[in-house]
Amino acid sequence: MKKTKTIILGIESSCDETAVAIIDNHKNILSHVLLSSIDEHQKYGGVVPEIAARSHLLSLDSLTAQAMKEAAIDYKDLSAVAATGGPGLIGGVMVGMMGAKAIALACHIPLIAVNHLEGHALIARLTHDVSFPFLLLLVSGGHCQILICENVNEYHLLGTTIDDALGEVYDKLARMMGLGYPGGPLIEKLALKGDENRFDLPRPLKGRPNCDFSFSGLKTKVRQIIEGWEEDEINLQDAADLSASFQKAVADCLEDRLKRAIKIALDYHPSLSDFVIAGGVAANQYLRGQLENLACQKGLSLKAPPLSLCTDNGVMIAWAGLERFQQGLTDSLDFKPRPRWPLDKNLKR
Repeated sequence: MKKTKTIILGIESSCDETAVAIIDNHKNILSHVLLSSIDEHQKYGGVVPEIAARSHLLSLDSLTAQAMKEAAIDYKDLSAVAATGGPGLIGGVMVGMMGAKAIALACHIPLIAVNHLEGHALIARLTHDVSFPFLLLLVSGGHCQILICENVNEYHLLGTTIDDALGEVYDKLARMMGLGYPGGPLIEKLALKGDENRFDLPRPLKGRPNCDFSFSGLKTKVRQIIEGWEEDEINLQDAADLSASFQKAVADCLEDRLKRAIKIALDYHPSLSDFVIAGGVAANQYLRGQLENLACQKGLSLKAPPLSLCTDNGVMIAWAGLERFQQGLTDSLDFKPRPRWPLDKNLKR
């Protein structure tokens, strides 16, 4: 019997979250279960790949069963299974992909290997009315990119970080100040109490002709300020002021790079109207507010997924899998997980 509904199961395992979600072609999220191993990584101040991979291995089967139960469907109802095929911590990516291959083989359904970045790129199309082409700012712990999203599987990279990803810098700053991990939410909360004009911090690459980012110089300046404090002189207000000044510098850098990217994007596509921000750092309300102002000035509509879908999740993989499935983009069971996998097909892997 021909299936009247397209149902996709998606698996995400590229970092420290193991997530499984099931969606249908009517944009219904039938289930979404997620288990984070963040507590196991906190004492190390960052994600330990071996610990993350073991957590994925121990939890994936039970999470998949839970997702199927919550969706109230049988495996025979699935149209395809999608999983993150990269980029990411290769041990975790392998666990998720092997789980997906097992389901595809047992259920005689297609396998869809999803680029983790495409999951972030497309999720706003599930939650908002976003049409191709659109401009994307993807900011997370491992990535910082500006792209024109032409269509599913068609992306044009305008700029990327030449050193540190922004989320990584947030984590390192939080660790320098002894705040804990992950750093993004902690820095954002602390910055609310700070004076953003107290510290004079650099804006790397500001005014340069391209759309690339650099955050290492900003990170170094922050470290020098912290190292200049006597241990008994550090107080909450110092940390709050530095956090606020750091966020202001970051916002200025993003705005400068994006002004150039918007001009390029509109030259390519004069009718382009949507500007999407995605990735874990997109959950930062201060940065969202600054970028919304920029979008308004340039006549664009800012679209961002809800906070729960900014960080790594299974819904974005299931949705990207659905979009790819509808385009006939499926993969063979011999697909090899990739630690690196650029969205722009013109770039080397």
